[in-house]
Amino acid sequence: MKVATWNVNGIRARQAELLSWLASERPDVVCLQEIKASIDQLPFELRDIDGYWSGWHGEKGYSGVGLLVSKTLAAAAPLLQHPAFDFEQRIAVAEVAMGDRTLSVASVYVPNGGKDYEAKLRFLGALDTWAEDAARDGHVVLVCGDLNVARQERDVHPKERKPNQIGTRPEERALFERLLSRDLVDVGRVLDPDNDNLFTWWAPWRNLRQRNIGWRIDYVLASQSLAVRAATSTVQREVGTSDHGPVVVTFAES
Repeated sequence: MKVATWNVNGIRARQAELLSWLASERPDVVCLQEIKASIDQLPFELRDIDGYWSGWHGEKGYSGVGLLVSKTLAAAAPLLQHPAFDFEQRIAVAEVAMGDRTLSVASVYVPNGGKDYEAKLRFLGALDTWAEDAARDGHVVLVCGDLNVARQERDVHPKERKPNQIGTRPEERALFERLLSRDLVDVGRVLDPDNDNLFTWWAPWRNLRQRNIGWRIDYVLASQSLAVRAATSTVQREVGTSDHGPVVVTFAES
């Protein structure tokens, strides 16, 4: 199984890039963030992508998430849900039947906290509760997306570090670690524990992306039972014109 997450920063602006990337990569699960479009604003080529069940949850010019599930992985359309704490089109959950268990996939865009820091903390706390409930119910869980928290200091390039900046504060990182305590694994870090250059977002100036001077804020978190099968994790810095690069994780067959 191949799982990908990508903050596209405007899906209509990135339509050709997304469709080309999908045709090349063919992930089984695709989580998209900051689509910045409602479903009635999506071109038909995006509303019904060949080979995928799709779910869209967004508004014009603001936030929004999408979920694509391969019809090879799911014979029937997955149940698409929006948890009660989602007030701003920031999370979509697909439930996929996998044998005797359910795979719960969440495409998540955590608010960056610049306008309302307390709202960010509340969202992270609610996401933690959701993951706790899903694990308690015996679901295999994938949390994928732009979580807008750099877990550790090394997840921010030294040239980008500032004291007490949002995205690196102790209370944010504590909530992230609490989320991981719900039987979740940060797959990218586990597969590449010594790499201090796993950045996924770069400010759009001074050629920071080309120089790989950025932040690691996009993640694939997987239940331990799935994470033990993780084979590869790649940040595709060269793909697209968003300020984020896709993160692609492959899992071996059980």
